[in-house]
Amino acid sequence: MTRTAEVRRDTKETKIRVKLDLDGKGDSKLATGIGFFDHMLDQIARHGLIDLEIEADGDLHIDGHHTVEDVGITLGMAVAKAVGDKAGITRYGHSYVPLDEALSRVVIDFSGRPGLHMRVPFKAGMVGAFDTQLTYEFFQGFVNHALVTLHIDNLHGDNAHHQCETVFKAFARALRMALTPDPRSAGVIPSTKGSL
Repeated sequence: MTRTAEVRRDTKETKIRVKLDLDGKGDSKLATGIGFFDHMLDQIARHGLIDLEIEADGDLHIDGHHTVEDVGITLGMAVAKAVGDKAGITRYGHSYVPLDEALSRVVIDFSGRPGLHMRVPFKAGMVGAFDTQLTYEFFQGFVNHALVTLHIDNLHGDNAHHQCETVFKAFARALRMALTPDPRSAGVIPSTKGSL
């Protein structure tokens, strides 16, 4: 069974296309118009072993808010479509990732219920052309449409680039763990309710 999806989402503010393969090699082709954001999305592909293509045409003449948020929304839609009924997946994933002085922890549950808890005290407002406040908007858009519960905590960090990168890498590793098929539960929905 292939776990792939392609989703297009067009609004008056953005035009987004996401194509992914959850069982890929970590290849990516990214063009959002925000260099540091592309770098973060590449972490999701590389460390999540997800083949990921994202094209975004957004109103960057205003700022990056709509583009970053709408990429999160569209990525969430694509993940939900690719994972299907969630039969046989591990469901839960977690990861700690360090980068020099920074350390972040991410825990995810493919619960079918959107929820985000994020505590990241960024040390700077901007990294390149990326507004660090938009990290929250990206993940809020993702959880609302992937229907996952997501906890993100930056435990240490003095450099905003390092803080953000550990968050995205830990997210990728947690996502990879949660989506990994569990051979002991092949074809089984990982819930006592029988559905997620």
